[in-house]
Amino acid sequence: MKPLIIIVEDEKPIRHFIKVALETQNYGCIEAQSGREALSLTASHHPDIMVLDLGLPDIDGLDVIKQVRQWSGIAIVVVSARGREREKVEALDAGADDYLTKPFGVAELLARIRVSLRRVSTVSIQSGMESFVFQSGDLKVNFEKRRVELNGEDIHLTPTEYSLLTLLAKHQGKVLTHRFIMNKIWGPSDDTQSLRVCMANLRRKIEKDPAQPRYITTEVGVGYRMMEE
Repeated sequence: MKPLIIIVEDEKPIRHFIKVALETQNYGCIEAQSGREALSLTASHHPDIMVLDLGLPDIDGLDVIKQVRQWSGIAIVVVSARGREREKVEALDAGADDYLTKPFGVAELLARIRVSLRRVSTVSIQSGMESFVFQSGDLKVNFEKRRVELNGEDIHLTPTEYSLLTLLAKHQGKVLTHRFIMNKIWGPSDDTQSLRVCMANLRRKIEKDPAQPRYITTEVGVGYRMMEE
């Protein structure tokens, strides 16, 4: 059965443009032009992904994300003209999986959707992440044994470095904001310097060239992302 995507966009030409691009790639599509319609259709049709504009005529897209996240793990890809870092962080912290700034290319949108679908599929297949073995290229993480290997050799990580790596691995392909990571690892804190230092140390251990990372990329001003292969 082909994946079902709900397109939430109040501007009809943009909504039609996205729908045509998705349907040519064999995705099923339903459309919503308001936040309330999006919530209703999501509850009744259970789509796999929501492509969401934030500037809706009735309720703000951020509120749509927050309400959906109370009862659904659907992947949410934001496409919005709001391009400032603060607004991206707000959407991601609210529960969005990814963020594209208008105008965007079809190829990039399709790539983000593929990543989100793979992430959702991986999470749904694994009944217990503790027994899941993550692998990307030459990097391998065994959650059950708390073991990290690179090129077949064990890598020693501190507990904090391991927590950071596994958090990113479990959300592979998704942008994790600084605040989200800090809350998960250090608890409520604004001390991003600790995160930057930990990330630098982790990259020195797992990246061939820390200045040009292969596994963990920086989303400038927003956070970090574990890359897909």
